[in-house]
Amino acid sequence: MNGDIKKSSISARCPVPVDQIPIKEYESMSQSWFYRWGARSLQGYLVPIISLWLLSWLVVGPMAAVSFVPAKLPLQFMISASLGALILPVLALVQLYIGWNHVCDRLSGQSVFYEESGWYDGQVWEKPEEIFNRDRLIADYQVKPILLRLQKTFAALCGILAFSFVTWQFI
Repeated sequence: MNGDIKKSSISARCPVPVDQIPIKEYESMSQSWFYRWGARSLQGYLVPIISLWLLSWLVVGPMAAVSFVPAKLPLQFMISASLGALILPVLALVQLYIGWNHVCDRLSGQSVFYEESGWYDGQVWEKPEEIFNRDRLIADYQVKPILLRLQKTFAALCGILAFSFVTWQFI
C-alpha cells in the first residue's frame, strides 16, 4: 500500500505527458515488434538480419549480374551483390540503434525534456532521485546490452566490408 501512495505521489508531481515519460517510452519500445528484435535471443536476433539480407538479393542480385556476369566473374559478382544486399539490414540496424540510444539517453539523464503541446513550448523536468536511480538501472541493465549487441553487429559488418575490399584488390 505504501508503494502505491509513493508511486501516485511521484506521478502527481511529474508534469511530463505520459507518452514522453522515459520509462513509458522504454516499455513501448520493449513491446514494439520492431524494437523488440534487438532484445531477442541470438538466433532471434540474427534471423531477421539474414532474412533482410536475402530479401535484398532480389533487387541487388540482378543489378550486380549486369555489372559482373556471374559466369565470367563469379567472385566479383558475389562480393558486389553481397555487399549491396547489406543496405537493407544496415538501415534496419541503424534505426534500431537510433531508437534504443534515444531511450537510453532519456533514461540515463537526470532531467527530461518534454513538449507540452508542440515543439515551441518545451520544458525540462528534473527527475527525483528515486526515479533517476530506477531509470538509470533500466538503462544500464536492459537497454545498454541491446546497444552493445548492435555495436558488435556494426563492428562485424565493418569487418566483412574490410575483408571484401581487401579480397577485391587481389582478384
